[in-house]
Amino acid sequence: MIEIRDLYKSFGDEQVLRGVNLAIPKGGIMVILGRSGTGKSVLLKHIIGLIKPDRGQILIDGTDLTRLGDREMNEMRKRFGMLFQEAALFDSMDVAHNVAFPLREHTKLKGEEISGIVAAKLEQVGLPGVEDKMPSELSGGMKRRVGLARALALDPQIVLCDEPTSGLDPIMSRAIEDLIIETQNRLGETFVVITHNMHVAFRIGHTIAMLDTGIIVEHGPPETFRQSSNPTVQAFLAREEGKEMME
Repeated sequence: MIEIRDLYKSFGDEQVLRGVNLAIPKGGIMVILGRSGTGKSVLLKHIIGLIKPDRGQILIDGTDLTRLGDREMNEMRKRFGMLFQEAALFDSMDVAHNVAFPLREHTKLKGEEISGIVAAKLEQVGLPGVEDKMPSELSGGMKRRVGLARALALDPQIVLCDEPTSGLDPIMSRAIEDLIIETQNRLGETFVVITHNMHVAFRIGHTIAMLDTGIIVEHGPPETFRQSSNPTVQAFLAREEGKEMME
């Protein structure tokens, strides 16, 4: 569904992406794994068309995003749902208006129809009846669930998740992981998840790609990824396992 070809991006003198090549299959969970600051979020923003590359291509079902105009890009973005890091809810809006935001922006649905969709999406993420609550009244895990409900509002074909468990305790993190797995199983759509957490990657990913020094250094299913002979991958796994032992 998504093909990234020879993608380069620099910000001033800092070269973040140095020739990323990656094919993301339709209908599974692709996890892009890597240390903090390696360009994972920059890559995600390229996939949704928020950043233009210096060179290279991002193909969605064969359509090159880098060649689309603003109007065509806005239409393409309707195929995406985005769960931002720490949910990124609008603090001034209640839950209902947060989830309804993409529906009001991109459709001509009436109020009752929007309310019905909002209720259904909140039900899907295990939060029925919270429409009137404000983000300040929600726990971190509840905010992620509301963020996922908003990401699903337009029934997207591709759902992008940027560090969906960052800052959560292990129990809540596992609950969000379960929710992503259950949602993808139910909908059958394509999920792309960015994380620096090795255990999240191995638990939810059908395929894992590791980004390091601006390139994909390893790519494959979890069972073969863990056995990779790539020294960068092995060093990352050893470091993360060492951190867990210390904790």
